[in-house]
Amino acid sequence: MRGLRVRYHLLPDQDEELPVGCEEPPVGCEEPPVGCEEPAREGQLGWQGAPAAAPALEEPCRLVLSTPSSILQDRDIHELGPHLPPRLTQQPWQLQYCTRRDGFSLRTLYRSGGQPGSPALLLIRDTEEQAFGVFSSSAIRCSSGFYGTGETFLFSFSPELKVFRWTGRNNFFVKGDVNLLMVGGGSGRFGLWLDGDLHRGGSHRCETFDNESLSPREEFCVQDLELWGLA
Repeated sequence: MRGLRVRYHLLPDQDEELPVGCEEPPVGCEEPPVGCEEPAREGQLGWQGAPAAAPALEEPCRLVLSTPSSILQDRDIHELGPHLPPRLTQQPWQLQYCTRRDGFSLRTLYRSGGQPGSPALLLIRDTEEQAFGVFSSSAIRCSSGFYGTGETFLFSFSPELKVFRWTGRNNFFVKGDVNLLMVGGGSGRFGLWLDGDLHRGGSHRCETFDNESLSPREEFCVQDLELWGLA
């Protein structure tokens, strides 16, 4: 009998040679060559009949406050927790500063903050009962320039939680001096700012977080403010 003559045409994006170890099997070969086995999908059996490993799920962070907050309710705390870095899960947060107890002073807030490498949670309620704030990867302090990392984010309960994360457009995370605290920036606009007396503040869309205004008004008056840090 004459052998069959097979003709084939390469597609434009097809290479003439296959990678070493992945040659096409000969006609009649029902099993792929060694090194070219199709990886097991989720729910299928893996190598030598062992169940294929499912990707490990990272436990979401729980926000645990050592004392009740006068700004956030239990539901708010429960919703905000999973947005914090998982490495902080179930670590108790201590109230370092609050205006009800310590008065209205940015200088006092700086003195009450934790170590530079310790994260901070700043909570604000304005006179229109709007709650919002910032998670900072570093302690809030007086500085000569912007500091922090891409873990920093702004958030607002309006009334549902909205989180505004780093866009990657700049590194203007947090900067503070004796007269002004700034979070986020770009083109002369800050995602959040507070004056030196902690009476007035503002929130504008900024390049760092591409956020909405955190307060119903772009400039607001502070009713309560809390600074939380890890023990």
